[in-house]
Amino acid sequence: MSRSGDVSRKTKETNIVVKVNVDGKGRNDVKTQIGFLDHMLDLFAYHGLFDLTIKAEGDLNVDIHHTNEDIGICLGQAFKRALGDCKGVKRFGSAEVPMDQARAKVAIDISNRYAFSGLKSKKPIQAKENYSIDDANDLLDSFAKNMNLNLHVDLISGNDLHHVLEATFKAFGIALDQATQIDPRRKEVPSTKGIL
Repeated sequence: MSRSGDVSRKTKETNIVVKVNVDGKGRNDVKTQIGFLDHMLDLFAYHGLFDLTIKAEGDLNVDIHHTNEDIGICLGQAFKRALGDCKGVKRFGSAEVPMDQARAKVAIDISNRYAFSGLKSKKPIQAKENYSIDDANDLLDSFAKNMNLNLHVDLISGNDLHHVLEATFKAFGIALDQATQIDPRRKEVPSTKGIL
C-alpha cells in the first residue's frame, strides 16, 4: 500500500498543489517560484526519500510570505493525509547534519500534538536570495501545525544562511523519514494510550 497524499489550496494570494509519496525514492518536481526554497525542498525530499511534487503561484509582487507559509500548510496536510492513522510508524526521528561550517539538528515526534521550536542564531544571519531564517521558521512552523507534530530545530553552528538552511532541510528530511518508517514489529498506533 502506497502512503501518499495530495492537497490543493487556492486563495486570493496563492494557488498551491502538493503531492507526496512517503515511501518514495527521493524524486521531486518542485516549482515554488522562490528559487532558494525550491533548492531547500529538493534537499528535503531527496534526503528523506520522499517523492514530492509542488506547484505554487503566489503574490510574489508583494513578498514571499504568503507563498512560503501556504507551501508549509499544504506540505504538512499532505503528509498527514499520507500517514493516515499512523499505525506501525516509528513516530520519532532525529538527525544532525553538517554543511561546511554549519551544523543543524532536527528532532520530530509524530504525536498528534503541535509544538515547534525553530532556528535561533546568536548572531544575525544575513538573508540570501530573498530568503531568511524567519522565512524558514515560518514554513517549518506551518508544516508542524498542519501535520500536528512536534518539530524542534537547533542551529548548532554556522553563520552562512545557505549552509545553515541546507543542513536544516537535509536533517528535516532524514528525521521525518525515520519517524514515518514502518516498524514491522508494531501493528498498532505507537502510543501507550492506544491513540495519537
